[in-house]
Amino acid sequence: MTATHTEFHPLTASVQPVFDTVLARSPHEPEFQQAVHEVLGTIAPVLEQHPEYVEAGILDRIVEPERQIMFRVPWVDDAGKMQVNRGYRIQFSSVLGPYKGGLRFHPSVNLSIIKFLGFEQIFKNALTGQGIGGAKGGSDFDPHGKSDAEVMRFCQSFMSELYRHLGEHTDVPAGDIGVGGREIGYLFGSYRKITNRHESGMFTGKGTGWGGAEVRTEATGYGAVFFAQEMLAVHNESLDGKRVGISGSGNVAIYAIQKATQLGATAVTASDSSGYVVDDAGIDLDLLRQIKEVERGRIVEYANRRSSARFVEGGSVWEVPVDIAVPSATQNEVSLADAEALIANGVRAVSEGANMPCVPDAVAAFQQAGVLFAPGKAANAGGVATSALEMSQNASRQRWSFGDSENKLREIMADIHDAAFQAADKYEVPGDYVTGANIAGFQRVATAMLAQGVI
Repeated sequence: MTATHTEFHPLTASVQPVFDTVLARSPHEPEFQQAVHEVLGTIAPVLEQHPEYVEAGILDRIVEPERQIMFRVPWVDDAGKMQVNRGYRIQFSSVLGPYKGGLRFHPSVNLSIIKFLGFEQIFKNALTGQGIGGAKGGSDFDPHGKSDAEVMRFCQSFMSELYRHLGEHTDVPAGDIGVGGREIGYLFGSYRKITNRHESGMFTGKGTGWGGAEVRTEATGYGAVFFAQEMLAVHNESLDGKRVGISGSGNVAIYAIQKATQLGATAVTASDSSGYVVDDAGIDLDLLRQIKEVERGRIVEYANRRSSARFVEGGSVWEVPVDIAVPSATQNEVSLADAEALIANGVRAVSEGANMPCVPDAVAAFQQAGVLFAPGKAANAGGVATSALEMSQNASRQRWSFGDSENKLREIMADIHDAAFQAADKYEVPGDYVTGANIAGFQRVATAMLAQGVI
């Protein structure tokens, strides 16, 4: 499900004109509008204390990407037929460091989605404290059902244009939906060939045998669970013994399931576009990975091979009673009705593993019901945080162990939690992680923009 509405509640006088300009300039970009509205709706208290941000036009600049790149991607399929897709890279903000953000290959990709993801990335990356800017990119190309040779030819064509906009000190992409180890390998190889440089730090998510970092694959899923753990700890609770509902069955979902299980919880759901499975005995991770990562099959196969599981075609995975929910599939997958079902079934905490998976009404419902809610820009920042660790290792020609990398990730997620928690307290909305994360990230970016002048 993606956003289709364009009705937004009024904002404060200090930010409404900025949002009006966004609506006028980007009238057909509902996901981008939604992301901007959510941030602008929480930072008014900061602007009251820091009028210099308004005077310097920080908001007017921050909602406009520094650079928007769109290009065609022609390639030839195995039948010898020429195909054309559209490629994107939205370089939103480089004030804190080189642009950093993933590439998404999926039929749903359009300008609005890439801009919303890039805008979110600004604040998510700022929250990590690691000196990386915000960007996002991708294509409406669908790698599912394509041969390795077709994916390789597409990636080579895609990189033949994008390479000129990248570099370890300029823009550092990574993977996202539809861009895993196979795609990253082809993209990096093409970049290396075109530029005649083995510039390891210009792409993250690489294989560990050729410059990749331990825990990068696991980081987003692990991080979302670590954030949930931090929220619960504030209330002297833990994940031990909790039922966890997870949507999706890709990289984020798989490793959220793994870490939740390691921390004593029972992960009971997984899903894809065809429906979802419920396994009260706990998701068998090896089986799920075999079906989704090796066979690239549908989630129904899990239930066919696991006697304790059942498959539900269509429907909503959020109908299943759980203590903790980790939406890990895609944007706007959790509707108000889904949120109400989770609340009625006693959900204690929601940690967004995907980017903006909960619609605004769902977020409001969780908050009003006293459910601990972690927005994606904080909860799923583990992926980009570990990408920055990969960049550091590439720059120093070092390789850290899995244990060291996981400990660093855990520390970063704890720091992000504390920054959001403390900002919420400071601005008198205690426990509001949405407002806290937006304010903490925004202030880091705004301070740097103010210092560097009007550029």
